[in-house]
Amino acid sequence: MTTGTAVHFGAGNIGRGFVGLLLHEAGFRLVFADVASELIASINAAGAYRVLEVGPGARDHDVSGVSGIDSGADAEALFDEISRATVVTTAVGPNILRFVAPAIAEGIARRAESAPPLVVMACENAINATDRLREEIVAARPDVALDGRAVFANTAVDRIVPGQPEGQGLDVTVEAYCEWVIEQPPLAGADLDIPGATFVDELGPYIERKLFTVNTGHATIAYHGAQAGAETIAEAIALPAVEAEVRAVLGETAALLVAKHGIDAEVQAAYVDKNVVRFTNPHLPDTVLRVGREPLRKLSRHERFIGPAAEIAENGGEPAALVRAIGAALAFRSDDDPQAVELAQRLDAVRAGSETPEAFVESVTGIGDGHPLFAALVALVRA
Repeated sequence: MTTGTAVHFGAGNIGRGFVGLLLHEAGFRLVFADVASELIASINAAGAYRVLEVGPGARDHDVSGVSGIDSGADAEALFDEISRATVVTTAVGPNILRFVAPAIAEGIARRAESAPPLVVMACENAINATDRLREEIVAARPDVALDGRAVFANTAVDRIVPGQPEGQGLDVTVEAYCEWVIEQPPLAGADLDIPGATFVDELGPYIERKLFTVNTGHATIAYHGAQAGAETIAEAIALPAVEAEVRAVLGETAALLVAKHGIDAEVQAAYVDKNVVRFTNPHLPDTVLRVGREPLRKLSRHERFIGPAAEIAENGGEPAALVRAIGAALAFRSDDDPQAVELAQRLDAVRAGSETPEAFVESVTGIGDGHPLFAALVALVRA
């Protein structure tokens, strides 16, 4: 078992129910960092919580001996913990990495010269999120030499953690299945043992397989389901038209993954089938509004829709199902989601003539004129 401290940024459901759980079970003393003062106070008062799995193979887990730091109110305590930690992880969302980077940079700066390198891993639904975090750390403290003080490993994470029932407190309900894949080469010489994780020499295929299957599929169900009037993911995928769309989308991404990474076609087909079953789990009452939130991020250049669609188009293919899913994402509306509100406002501006469809496409998706996907996206926006 590993000994030492793990500082995890993000004390929400994914942090507690997935990454934090695996770090605890690996033997780390677990410290959560979050700006949610009430949540941190609850963690410190209880010092423990439970992770409740649902679905095949489910079991419950007790996570004890945990503490939290209000990163907005007690920066010094956070710097001190990072300066002495073995590992720092995040589950805050890719767009929040720039806000946690300065604290990590300061903690690295304060590490003793004799201390082993700090292992830093961003556990986000994004390709090479740890590389992005490293760039933000360098930008925050360019005076801090990272060589010898910290090592950075990209990861791929997969566990469905739905919105939680009212009154559940710190306990988290999650699906039984989970996968945490960590790239091994950057960790050469680092003493890191996490039994619940898989260490691989090349992470790229795992990241894209997960992002372009699980995340693309999940979001496709949410956006087509929202258009069909479904409230939950399970209700949405039970609709034959929605299931047909998600299978068409995952057929396109599967073909891309097989050709690009040499994944066995039958293995990828089985992976797709397994994930469709996961989406139908009746014990995970996830809503289309929660899964569909932040549509602008999900429509960005290297995310779950534009990323694979662009590669398919560049290779001479026609990502028709992905384009339909992008159209459904453009139609997504939620008054409680700032990005959905902004998306609707920008499309209103296009209709009013104050922004061109071409400018909208380039700004939102990162696809410019001359790209083989550009015309199809412009046609969607015009429609």
